[in-house]
Amino acid sequence: MSSTLSMSTDVRHPLATKQGWASFVAQVNPEPPRLLPAADWQRLTSFERDLYNEARQDYHSALLLVATPDIKKIIHTGSKLVINNRGKQLGRRGLIVSGPSGTGKSTSISQLGKKFQVELERRSPGVRDRIPVVYIVVPPDATPKMLATEMAIFLGLPVAHHDSPQSIAHNVASVMRRVGTGMVLVDEIHRLDLTTRQGKNASDQLKYFFDTISATFVYAGLDLDETGMFSGVRGRQIAGRFIPVNTSPFTHRTAQDKHDWAKLVAAMEQALRLHRHQPGTLVELAPHLHDRTGGMIGSLDQLIHEAANDAITDGTEKTTKAHLDAVILDIAAQAQFNPPRQRRRADPR
Repeated sequence: MSSTLSMSTDVRHPLATKQGWASFVAQVNPEPPRLLPAADWQRLTSFERDLYNEARQDYHSALLLVATPDIKKIIHTGSKLVINNRGKQLGRRGLIVSGPSGTGKSTSISQLGKKFQVELERRSPGVRDRIPVVYIVVPPDATPKMLATEMAIFLGLPVAHHDSPQSIAHNVASVMRRVGTGMVLVDEIHRLDLTTRQGKNASDQLKYFFDTISATFVYAGLDLDETGMFSGVRGRQIAGRFIPVNTSPFTHRTAQDKHDWAKLVAAMEQALRLHRHQPGTLVELAPHLHDRTGGMIGSLDQLIHEAANDAITDGTEKTTKAHLDAVILDIAAQAQFNPPRQRRRADPR
């Protein structure tokens, strides 16, 4: 019980804070709860059954996204950049991740940062006052002061209303050098509008940090080619300093596409903790799951795990097509879904 209370306390800290990030890095993959033998399961009291069901539902909700080829590529590319950037003040390269919503961008860069920090602490344990990774989310209509303040908040530095952007940025850079920050993750970078003066100034602020901190910088944002992130003088500068990796939904056209998608579905299905679920049921429904989600990994994650939790709640203990179809997905997934019956009606033949 105490571990549950402790975990819920950690979750209250956002990832873009030192406490929230430390909790994320320390988090291990959830241990699957043991499925009780049928006789023991039937003997549970109402209260015991509620606790047992809640533990399994919490486990499903806590499962990490399966490592897709895009996620693996981002972690691999970022890890190589870290090695190439070691000891360099000039000539460093960053990583910039772009793609549609729900394709694993934030998951990828956070896992990259976690891997970097875990390996660093394993190589040199016991170093106090070290903050290897800083993670921030770009605020809407970000100004230079807002960006510097986000980094200061992560580091736990006080910021007064009258502090200038330059003084905040100077303090942040000084502290990051002192605490040995080796990776800076900047999420939602598409919120910087480089066609406006404010956006240009905010971009210059990030460049100041890039130039003054010997760290590997990783940006992630929505469809950055379309948002003008690489246009103009500052855009060309970003393009010259960052290695691009694009994420995309899974396609379902070729035999290889279908195999990769089915493999992903199978990995998620194997992790489910249900008493009456027949292995392979979801793999058989893989084409339908692709239709429902448009190949978006985030939508698939929500669909399978929410349906599994509904099967626990209603007592069926197996995920069926009815459970899957009852899940309300994000607007983007729903907008692209065209049920087979509707497609046949629309077919002019």
